[in-house]
Amino acid sequence: MPERTGRIRVVLVDDEPLARATLRKLLAADPEVELVAECAHGEEAVEVVRSHHPDLLFLDVQMPAKGGFEVIEELASGPLPLVVFVTAYDRYALRAFEVHAVDYLLKPFDDERFAQALERAKERLRRDAVVDMGRRLADLVGEVGDRLPETPGEGGRREPLQRLAIHREGRVDVVEVEEVVWIEAADQYVRLHTEDDVHLMRESMTRLEQSLDPDRFLRVHRSAIVALERVRSLESAGGTGRIRVGADTWLPVSRSRLAELRRRLG
Repeated sequence: MPERTGRIRVVLVDDEPLARATLRKLLAADPEVELVAECAHGEEAVEVVRSHHPDLLFLDVQMPAKGGFEVIEELASGPLPLVVFVTAYDRYALRAFEVHAVDYLLKPFDDERFAQALERAKERLRRDAVVDMGRRLADLVGEVGDRLPETPGEGGRREPLQRLAIHREGRVDVVEVEEVVWIEAADQYVRLHTEDDVHLMRESMTRLEQSLDPDRFLRVHRSAIVALERVRSLESAGGTGRIRVGADTWLPVSRSRLAELRRRLG
């Protein structure tokens, strides 16, 4: 992989020499940008992106043999740079955003419109960098925590968490664990349901389950952890079940967890 310079690495793809010259000039005026390659057709673009690993791709939609959308489809199996589509036809705009383009430049565009598209890409890259740094820090903290000796206590296990930190842009919210009614899986996040609010936290269900007090919380389904004191009723049939927590929320109970839940509820 090419050595990083700290600048935004850009690849420019357009079959029109004049269009490439215009974009090249505009990119050269920005000291935060490094143009690492230019391509005149889609086939070349696929190889260049795979070899140069750019941060940002200015990509023409209509090109001979392989257009911009075909380039994205071929690259989809690997890491994709951010994409700004460039075209003379506005009918492709919807499809561009369906493939998560950061912007859509309609030819002819002026310097101000180009600057707006580039700034959007910069902002997305900055945001992604912050998220990635947070993810790495969380992984590092988790890895270090796993290596620490366990806190002395009943059974030699670590002290369970009493508070959960919810990181948002510019602030950190703290949720007391005793306020949590139930916890829901949400891809790479979890949703903490309290009586009055829902908080989105970047954490895995497994890691959070291991950090909570097992005397107070039980994972009743792969997608749900409940505070046992908040369970209001249990219904079961055919080996599976469901529970009501809080005011009127019903959650599924998996077959493998049903017996343990019954035992814990007494």
